[in-house]
Amino acid sequence: MKDSAIPRFFEKSRKERLEAIKNFCDLSNDEISLLENPNGGISFEKADKMVENAIGTFSLPLGVATNFKINGNDYVVPMVIEEPSVIAAASKGAKIARVLGGFEASADESYSIGQIQMLNVKNPNAISNIKNSSQEILEIANSKSNTLSKMGKGAKEVSCKEMDTPSGKMLIVELLIDVGDAMGANVTNSMCEAVSPILEKLTEGRSLLRILSNYSTRRIAKAKAVFEKEAVGGEDVVDNIILAYQFADNDVFRAVTHNKGVMNGTIAVANATGQDSRAIEAAANAYAAKSGQYRSLTKWEKDENGNLVGSLELPLSVGIVGGIANVHPIAKLCNKILGVSSAKELACIMTATGLAQNYSAIRALATEGIQKGHMRLHARNLAAAAGATNDQIDTVVQKMIEQNNISLDKAKELVKEI
Repeated sequence: MKDSAIPRFFEKSRKERLEAIKNFCDLSNDEISLLENPNGGISFEKADKMVENAIGTFSLPLGVATNFKINGNDYVVPMVIEEPSVIAAASKGAKIARVLGGFEASADESYSIGQIQMLNVKNPNAISNIKNSSQEILEIANSKSNTLSKMGKGAKEVSCKEMDTPSGKMLIVELLIDVGDAMGANVTNSMCEAVSPILEKLTEGRSLLRILSNYSTRRIAKAKAVFEKEAVGGEDVVDNIILAYQFADNDVFRAVTHNKGVMNGTIAVANATGQDSRAIEAAANAYAAKSGQYRSLTKWEKDENGNLVGSLELPLSVGIVGGIANVHPIAKLCNKILGVSSAKELACIMTATGLAQNYSAIRALATEGIQKGHMRLHARNLAAAAGATNDQIDTVVQKMIEQNNISLDKAKELVKEI
């Protein structure tokens, strides 16, 4: 049985960390070499084919969060993020969740929503015409993807909704598409464009926008964990965490920062695995406001034993086939490190990571404050930037904290003294 609770992983050298990951994930020597590549796994030649007007590449730190047990399986979770303390926080949250069994997570089937905007609709029977012709519309849509059709997936439903706008009435036709293990943007857009001619005929109107919606409410992912009260710090700490959550759930200013912490975890995994992080964040923020008020994405409460219970629910459109996930070599490697076999499994991991990070952030805020740990990690970064060796870093950090001067100049001064 693999165990992601790798003891004192953060204290190991890079070589030792890579060896631990190699063993846990069954990586080859070539894959380890890819992680050691100073270019971040992507050449300028490849970058030049990915975006317009390319002039270089931009690297971000890639780390791994340990201790994750999700649905009974252990994972080492790759995370790409520049902010100190996030990976440590996710690992700590996962460690506390392990005490009572880890995370339970689930994800809906991968349904994408495509929208076709119909204008100047003249046929009074437009909606009934579309309903009566739904099978033909679905067949046209599915002709754009032989792969999905062979898998029993593809376009499944057609629906309509009317809306009044300052420019008049609009009819919005929506396709519900099972995109399998893909994020599904390209196939959804292709299907929307393919069915627009028949919709124009059925409605005697004009189609304008034909595109997917990133508000993926048919792809909901959920994660839940019970955090043992003593491991949390006692029932008083549990109560304070719940009070902190209630603050976020009822005040938009706090909720935005609270949810940013959730996204610190979820988006770091999205970055590592080649997902569309902008789409994920846009959908999550819309979902946070689904009640009419922007609220907390997470929920925190107590069970009958006084333990802390956390849960997270959000729309999550991710894929393990197609897109950058199959183009960027490091993204491909990160998916191998996770060992995921489906988009649903990846969604479960990303949601659990967001919940773990939110636990650690809200616990820190409700106890000693978030700055203590954050600034210690920031000081370590400055010490390294000042040229401190691994043996010197802890000494430099401690002196910066004692002298209340956490700056690059101070770090350089201390390194010279040592």
